[in-house]
Amino acid sequence: MRKLMSLVSVVLVLSATLVWAEPLPSAKPEQVGLSSERLDRIGPTLKAEIQKGKFPGAVVLVARKGRVAYFEAFGQRDKAAGAPMTKDAIFRIYSMTKPLASVAAVILMEDGRLVLTDPVSRFLPEFTKLQVSAPKVDPTFGRVTYALVPAEREPTIQDLLRHTSGLAYGEITVNAPVKEAYAKAGVFQPTGLPFDARGLTPAEEVAGLAKAPLAHQPGTVWEYSLASDVLGRVVEAASGMRLADFLQKRLFEPLKMDDSGFWVPKEKMGRLAQTAPDNPVKVIDISAPPKNDSGGAGGVSTTMDYARFSQMLLNGGKLDGARILSRSTVALMTSDHLARISTPVTPGDLLLGTPGYTFGLGFAVRQGPGVAGVPGSQGEFMWAGFAGTYFWVDPKEELIGVLMTQAPSPERAFYRRLIKQLVYQAIID
Repeated sequence: MRKLMSLVSVVLVLSATLVWAEPLPSAKPEQVGLSSERLDRIGPTLKAEIQKGKFPGAVVLVARKGRVAYFEAFGQRDKAAGAPMTKDAIFRIYSMTKPLASVAAVILMEDGRLVLTDPVSRFLPEFTKLQVSAPKVDPTFGRVTYALVPAEREPTIQDLLRHTSGLAYGEITVNAPVKEAYAKAGVFQPTGLPFDARGLTPAEEVAGLAKAPLAHQPGTVWEYSLASDVLGRVVEAASGMRLADFLQKRLFEPLKMDDSGFWVPKEKMGRLAQTAPDNPVKVIDISAPPKNDSGGAGGVSTTMDYARFSQMLLNGGKLDGARILSRSTVALMTSDHLARISTPVTPGDLLLGTPGYTFGLGFAVRQGPGVAGVPGSQGEFMWAGFAGTYFWVDPKEELIGVLMTQAPSPERAFYRRLIKQLVYQAIID
């Protein structure tokens, strides 16, 4: 009897190990309405781009109806070292951190610790009595000047989530006083790393941004911005926890996202994907904990980790028995939140180089089956990262896609469009 019990224990341990080794179930493509032959077009296409030197390597995952139908690695993880790309490679995901921080905020909303219409100053008192750098055009010469005016209202948590807070990115904004103030505050480095203020403490970041003028009146213009970084500070203030710790407890652990966070421990550095040696764009150093966890651009993850996150959202907020969000909250996050909001550059133009997308609470959201120059469905949602990462979730097709590369370049939008059309042409049901 004792031997039988020992054997049962061994079987249970092995079964648990197998579950951990296969985070999402897999299926043959045809079992989920996809064509193996058509999915196989992805490999030669990406390999051709790798041979051109466009990026060192890539990992692609496609899941449909809850099962992984395609999961392949191509090229090299570290070109300088001659190391091949692996499916478990860790990537700097940059702005794909934003959906993670957004989910953290709405978890707190569900906990009753914040309300979307709360002013940011409820959690960060420095964000009161803000000023706006308002442009004025000379009618004779067309010259633009700026004048400081009081903010007509305070930015809200919803504004942070949908990028209508009046904040900006120093690297992107054309508002000269805002750019100068960000540089002075240390959240914008004209000759340094892009989208990186990890050398500041949370208090220093908040103080610097609160002193800078806003680029727009809150709630009037969609401008991609440092709002997600400020949202991370709100999460910390509302939860009493560091952003990394809150995400670990409430998102990463329940979803078994074992390789996601804001830095890579020494024992995992050998799995880190690197940019090509000849790429002139520097990427952030994630070998040690930063002074602040950037909710906008500081995260690291793997393809399977992000697929688990995406599948949770597709499932209406739950995965493998772990309930992260309610179905109604996921629906709220993936709805249009830009009605009556000015969009000089639309979310679709910024992300994919094509119109057809609005913005929800942390994601670009497709408005209809047409207009956009990429295949997809009304209601799909997505975002991407500066160094070449991209994901999307299509509830109508029960489809998720994840592309991971480590190659910051102006061609990022092209590869997002390319992988998307290669996946959709493989649907055969």
